[in-house]
Amino acid sequence: MSTREPQLRTVEVIRYVTPLREGGSLPAIVEADDDFLYVLKFRGAGQGVKALIAEVIAGELARALGLKIPEIVFATLDPAMARTEPDEEIQDLLRASGGLNLGLHFLSRATTFDPVLNTVSARLASQIVWLDCFITNVDRTARNTNMLMWHRELWLIDHGASLYFHHAGQNWEEQAKKPFGAIKDHVLLPWATELETVDAEFRQILTPELIRSIVDLVPDAWLISEESTDSVAERRQMYTGFLETRLAHSEIFVKEAQHAKTRI
Repeated sequence: MSTREPQLRTVEVIRYVTPLREGGSLPAIVEADDDFLYVLKFRGAGQGVKALIAEVIAGELARALGLKIPEIVFATLDPAMARTEPDEEIQDLLRASGGLNLGLHFLSRATTFDPVLNTVSARLASQIVWLDCFITNVDRTARNTNMLMWHRELWLIDHGASLYFHHAGQNWEEQAKKPFGAIKDHVLLPWATELETVDAEFRQILTPELIRSIVDLVPDAWLISEESTDSVAERRQMYTGFLETRLAHSEIFVKEAQHAKTRI
């Protein structure tokens, strides 16, 4: 597992390739000025920048824990690109997303993880279940696994639905100590038999310094909210505080997952 300080590159979008209409926020495959393709998540999409914040924090936490995540980059977009797009819905999205967006390296020819066809070890299943309990990710079900098989390895994608407490303005201190009832629907829960071992290991890795360094990756502009008078520093501290508090009470969500597993 890497101990390096987390960093994200910035690229410039030079070509809109094709929409991914299976995504609720209409992400797209784009080409950037580094000649790579990325799945672009737009700041102007319905879920707004909070989904991008969740992608950054959850994705880089997963990477720090040794799980496989496509490279995350900041992607600048010129809204003038909308002029060459014939689809009016996409035009509107491009115009609303000028500036800094988020991209994930496109895993060409990857296939969707299928629990019937693909096997996963008890350790890896436990690691992913633990992560999703920690970040409150409601979107890793049999219906929508948000996992890909690429070069015979399992990759995690799409974490925009994580940290859902920030969408409703809920008290983060209270939410941080709650179990995660949605874990009962997690596609990997039946194989997650090493949760206590993983819990002990991950609690050692996720130091306060590491958590803060990951939250610090979020651009200031994404933390400015019309619905809140909190400063950027206060918003950043909210995420840091939520994660540190949740980690300190991880036994709550571990026990919830273990209990849910007995009911399968």
